[in-house]
Amino acid sequence: MQRIGEALSRFTHRYVPDSFIFAILLTLVVYAMGLVFTDRGPYQLVLDWYGGFWNLLAFGMQMTLILVTGYALANTAVVRRGLQRLADWPRSPRQAVALVAFVTGALGLINYGLSLVAGALLALEVGRSCARRGIKVHFPLLVAAGYIGLMIWHGGLSGSAPLTVNTPGHFLEQQMGLLPLTETLFRPFNIIVVLVLLFLSPWIMARMHPADGEVVAMPPALAGSSGNGAAAAAEPPLASGGPAEQLTLAERLENSRVLVGLVVVAGVVSIVSAFAQKGIAALDINMVIFIFLVLGLLLHGTPIRYAQAVADGVRSASGVILQFPFYAGIMGIMTSSGLVAVIANWFVAISTPLTFPFWIFVSAALVNLAVPSGGGQWAVQGPIVIQAAQALNLDLGKAVMAVAFGDELTNMIQPFWALPLLGMTGLRAGQILGYTAVVMLAAFVVMSVGLVLLP
Repeated sequence: MQRIGEALSRFTHRYVPDSFIFAILLTLVVYAMGLVFTDRGPYQLVLDWYGGFWNLLAFGMQMTLILVTGYALANTAVVRRGLQRLADWPRSPRQAVALVAFVTGALGLINYGLSLVAGALLALEVGRSCARRGIKVHFPLLVAAGYIGLMIWHGGLSGSAPLTVNTPGHFLEQQMGLLPLTETLFRPFNIIVVLVLLFLSPWIMARMHPADGEVVAMPPALAGSSGNGAAAAAEPPLASGGPAEQLTLAERLENSRVLVGLVVVAGVVSIVSAFAQKGIAALDINMVIFIFLVLGLLLHGTPIRYAQAVADGVRSASGVILQFPFYAGIMGIMTSSGLVAVIANWFVAISTPLTFPFWIFVSAALVNLAVPSGGGQWAVQGPIVIQAAQALNLDLGKAVMAVAFGDELTNMIQPFWALPLLGMTGLRAGQILGYTAVVMLAAFVVMSVGLVLLP
């Protein structure tokens, strides 16, 4: 595994470009496929691309906010102290890598945004702790371990597809009705797959750690600081002025705990009310962002501290802001031209009742390379999958989770969701994707067995 990981890492480091270049190249590939496999002409496909370019602005803003509010929450003094204490546990390089992978995976089952941000911060803290204690840990592998949560998140509590079909008024409700979480997330096959990957992934990552002479150390600039303003976000000064009695009115407002308290109280009332009325169905993307916002304000304590933490977090979301319109353009080509239906139908045509979930899983893994948003992918692939499952009189819950598994699997070779992690650690996508690709191969086997053979 060490040799395979190193070989793939060398390949991706040399040939995998910046993720923005990847988005442009994917656009060209999807455009070419539209020309070959659909009846759309070159001009029509360009219009399809532009027609979809702005369709994900609201969703892109949600993704930006979940990253920024998650970053601000993870950068509170309380959370950072907890991460720092965890960082001192490992006594060897392999233990360091395994710890980051396990914690990141566990957080991914709670919420993928929290996993993205806290995973990156934990990788940084573990790297600094190891550097202080003279433990030679391979930094690119450590950062790759901080991305593992994105391989199991769709089987957890923030899974886009299963949460969507459990929400009244979802866009497929007339076709399939509501599908409770007991038919998707809480099925035995999903629970078993999630638990196996949660413990198997850290072991695989640890086994790939190179010998001491081949270790790429953490950059001194990161090893000697908290990085990206994190320290300032965790413990900023009270204000720019002097003692409290000399503060201006503006500074008093900026540091007012009363203002934060009012927002937090109102937020808690809203959250409790939503869950009292809707139960687990209230846990949609907006609620997750709102919970992060309220917790962040509570733990930072003052408006100015929270504003400073959010400003630091915006840097990690720059890739999302730039690239989401391009992925929306790709979705526009695929949906308007019918290309996504063509791709899915290839797999449906060769399916049997036993193998249908497997082939949907494979098709979803491929579609995820072009549409890396779990919610966006369900929007374009869900109608086809549900229609095919109903025509074959098959299990709708497994069909939904097959799409979820495919969506999360190829995140390990799709750098889009690694943007915050890469931005915070200063690495390129090619430096980590070789290692995550090895874990992806193992996960492919586990997920396939779970979909086809488990109840």
